[in-house]
Amino acid sequence: MIELTDVTKSLNGHYVLDHISQSFMDGQVYGLRGKNGAGKTMLLRAIAGLINIDSGQIVIDGRKLHDGMDFPPSLGILIENNNLMPEYTARKNLQLLAKIKKVASDADIDATITRVGLDPNDKRTVKQFSLGMRQRLAIAQAIFERPELILLDEPTNAIDSDGVQQVRTILLEEKKRGATIIIASHTAEDLVVLTDEIYNMAEGRIYEQTDAAK
Repeated sequence: MIELTDVTKSLNGHYVLDHISQSFMDGQVYGLRGKNGAGKTMLLRAIAGLINIDSGQIVIDGRKLHDGMDFPPSLGILIENNNLMPEYTARKNLQLLAKIKKVASDADIDATITRVGLDPNDKRTVKQFSLGMRQRLAIAQAIFERPELILLDEPTNAIDSDGVQQVRTILLEEKKRGATIIIASHTAEDLVVLTDEIYNMAEGRIYEQTDAAK
């Protein structure tokens, strides 16, 4: 469970997160909807521990972020400029990441690469991939360690229609596994199909909650 209490962050005297209080429960998919600059990506960054907030607190499973815990302990993330290493293959990228936590085997890596529609035996480096292939690999790196928390910014960006359906299926499977998933997206259909609740954002605030079915 993730609990945000009065979370604020300002840049150049302007609130990018404006006193946000919100809870996110296990096994649910949440959508963040809003225009560019609404605060969606900044909220994901705050929950991921990638920025220090000015005030308030973020508590994950009873532990306060940035108080003996720099990042959520079980996190998969895809936010803007991903950390893919262009000089390596898809498999090598995930193998290098796997060395940090040591929870995913080579078999897990190959299975996840296949799951997102790529070939684990492809010898091309990431810099030779199309934008859609890079996005698929970015999703793979977010899920291959079976994290409890998955944060995704525009997950279907640059992916063709068949790939979009594949990604949606994967995320619903991750939800069924029990992961908490928070998605920021401009694609209305993604939010309606995938999420249990949608939070509308503007000027760094969550100003409305809607049922995804509506």
